[in-house]
Amino acid sequence: MKKMNWIVCIAIAFAGVLVSSCGKAEKKESVVAFKTTKVEKKDMVIDRKYSATIRGCQDVEVYPQVGGTLLKICVTEGQHVRRGQTLFMINPVPFQAALNNAEATLKAAKAAEATAALNYESKKTLREQNVISDFDLKTAYNALMNAKAQVAQAEAHVMDAAEDVEHTRVESPADGVVGVLPYRQGSLVGSSIPQPLTTISDNSSMWVYFSMSEAEFLKMTRNSGSPEKAIEAMPAVRLQLVDGSEYDHLGKIETVSGVIDRNTGSVQLRAVFENPEGLLHSGSTGNVVIPVTYKNALVVPASATVQMQDRFRLYTVDGDGNAKGIIVGVDPLSSGKEFIITDGVEAGTEIVAEGAGMVREGQKVK
Repeated sequence: MKKMNWIVCIAIAFAGVLVSSCGKAEKKESVVAFKTTKVEKKDMVIDRKYSATIRGCQDVEVYPQVGGTLLKICVTEGQHVRRGQTLFMINPVPFQAALNNAEATLKAAKAAEATAALNYESKKTLREQNVISDFDLKTAYNALMNAKAQVAQAEAHVMDAAEDVEHTRVESPADGVVGVLPYRQGSLVGSSIPQPLTTISDNSSMWVYFSMSEAEFLKMTRNSGSPEKAIEAMPAVRLQLVDGSEYDHLGKIETVSGVIDRNTGSVQLRAVFENPEGLLHSGSTGNVVIPVTYKNALVVPASATVQMQDRFRLYTVDGDGNAKGIIVGVDPLSSGKEFIITDGVEAGTEIVAEGAGMVREGQKVK
């Protein structure tokens, strides 16, 4: 019996030791070490990227003004051409024949005019001698006027025919680079063909088009006072090419469209980049990079936040080491590593800097 009592006492004591040990373990587990930092104010420059399309300052589609067989292609794709340079030759034979016919008609009309003039002068003399009546004289005069009209009409036909002959030589409308040549020698072409003969792109300077959200541009406009002043205040922009490299020359935003795209809720802007090396080509794509400067911005590490739909949670740490969650606003232009806080916290507040997603409300933070 004494032996049993002794065993029970040992078991109770051992159980007490276990309970005490578990309590200490729980107490230790309730205090977790996290890296903390203080919310600070500093100046930041964040690059904002916008998808862009590159166009030549002047992209002119070349269509023939007369129809016929494509006799000769005088240029190659990618060739630099000057304004007025011959690009294509259309078979001129039928147009030259039409011109010859118009010129012959003109000669006949001029001969008829000369005959009518002689007849009128003769009638005038006879009328002065009272040989004929006024009716005969006026008839002769009307015949002369009709002959003059026939001459004018024939001259117009000659001009039209000569212009058609001239249009068989298709010239470049501007200085630039020749685009795709979809038609080959012998093709039948005309003003209603589905594709142009080619496109001449003036690539000395390039226009880069990109879109910005209406809300973003509205904010810029309010800060500057007007859209024009907002454009003037925008810094020089960079261009990221499709291979990820950055273009050597800076660009300048020149214009903004006056209409909001109802489908996308965005406004289109145009930047201009010089292209002295000819590296940029019309039809290419890339990204316009605009640096956005923030003065005295409240900045926290991205790892200190937990996203909750369109809001973010931070965990502050008070003097006793207790974690408290607060909801803060984050500027949409924040970079991926640091967030700019717009509201909900003040500078100097200590926060959990890393592992915010593992912190529980009221937890002791070491």
